[in-house]
Amino acid sequence: MSRFASCAVGERRFAAVVEGESVRPLSGISELGAATPLELLASPPLSDESIPLADVTLRPVVPRPGKILCVGLNYRAHVEEGVYEVPDYPVLFPKFADALVGPGEPVLVPPESEAVDYEGEMALVIGRTVRRVSGDEALAAVAGYTVANDVTMRDYQYKTHQWLVGKTWASSTPLGPFLVTPDEVGDPHALDISLTLNGETMQSSNTSRFIFDIPTLIGTISEFIPLNPGDVVLTGTPEGVGFRRDPKVLLRDGDSMVVEVENVGRLESPVAAERV
Repeated sequence: MSRFASCAVGERRFAAVVEGESVRPLSGISELGAATPLELLASPPLSDESIPLADVTLRPVVPRPGKILCVGLNYRAHVEEGVYEVPDYPVLFPKFADALVGPGEPVLVPPESEAVDYEGEMALVIGRTVRRVSGDEALAAVAGYTVANDVTMRDYQYKTHQWLVGKTWASSTPLGPFLVTPDEVGDPHALDISLTLNGETMQSSNTSRFIFDIPTLIGTISEFIPLNPGDVVLTGTPEGVGFRRDPKVLLRDGDSMVVEVENVGRLESPVAAERV
């Protein structure tokens, strides 16, 4: 097991194993997701073809997840910079696949929002169907990890007590570049995570500071709904978000963001004004 990607070359779409500076397509599989459970990733149907990574466009690592579930307020220092109490139950909200963009694809700042903010996160991808699991069984359901940026329209997030409308704008959530299998990642609760904006470090933490660890998140979600191969869970962002700074730091056309998660990857995203 290793690194996988969802790729495009022109109109062609394919899932692939990443081997250094090239990719090897998986025979008959157009993208990572429901068609790539843990068992398949453990013994992938590799084609004989090798394509330079530089010639490939990387799509969102799972382009069409059945579910995207996100965790708010999962680092104590992030809770403390805001207006909420430390939760005793995970704060969960959904996203839709229309929100996803691939590595290097612009994050769109819509004309309606005047408070667009960054949130660097580690995400996980489910590899087998689970329901009501906990502990090691929950952790064993993870196919791999990737990098996300939960870009948020804060003015819309706070229009109501439900966060949905601020969290899933079209073309707002980078996800990638690769799905990295657990054996390569190591302990997912001991990884440095950071976000830079235009070269300046804005967020810097470690996943050891999670309030709710990954088995707890998977257990909580799978209590009320099954998790299936290709479902994506964003595990929360650390402190340092722009909206809580004084003065506020908000995303603008021409900005550049980089989220890095140790052993998982580097996700670069330009910011562009949406043309309407």
